[in-house]
Amino acid sequence: MPEAAQPDPSGQPTAPNAEALARSAAEDASSDRFDERLLVASRNGDRGAFRQLMERHREDLLRFLVRFLGSRSAADDVFQETFLQVHVAADTFDAERRFRPWLYAIAANKARDFHRRNKRRSAASLSAPVGDGEASLVDLMAADMPSPDAPTQAGELERAVKKVVDEMPGHYREILLLSYFQRMSYQQIAECLSIPLGTVKSRLHAAVANFAAAWKATRAGQEDAE
Repeated sequence: MPEAAQPDPSGQPTAPNAEALARSAAEDASSDRFDERLLVASRNGDRGAFRQLMERHREDLLRFLVRFLGSRSAADDVFQETFLQVHVAADTFDAERRFRPWLYAIAANKARDFHRRNKRRSAASLSAPVGDGEASLVDLMAADMPSPDAPTQAGELERAVKKVVDEMPGHYREILLLSYFQRMSYQQIAECLSIPLGTVKSRLHAAVANFAAAWKATRAGQEDAE
């Protein structure tokens, strides 16, 4: 809270000094429950509070959505849809809960809806690790990587990987996208999907095994066709 205004000799209160105001604002902005207070203020009619809530999360949420969707324009659209849903559902939010996991759960749902509508997946480096420092999908494929002077082969490999991922069961595909394409940690995935940390680990392990088996079958089919 700002320091109380002190009366001057004439008996009139003086304005709190600028340093005290700046310190108070910084403390409020970094407060553990600042997001929750902003949302409560927003649903009580404070439009400025809602705008501030959007700006506080704009950069991180857009980064998440760009990686998830593979398109800045798509991320912008889903960002708007996410905060529209936040506005519509604000009255249902329990202010005793944390805002950020709730926000990212909405964003993940909107991103899933976008994927279903557009049937697109984001591209990423095949050397990106799966999970927290585990093997990459390239390691799991157990296939020869194309040389740097073979861009056509590299493009074909990218498309083959995306095809296998697209055909995975939805709950496996989703967690693999979050971990591999989005490079999210176990804890971040747990927050976004609203599932226990142990479930994240077991589901990702199963997803990786599912991908590896599907990739092996795909490669075997290609070799038989040659």
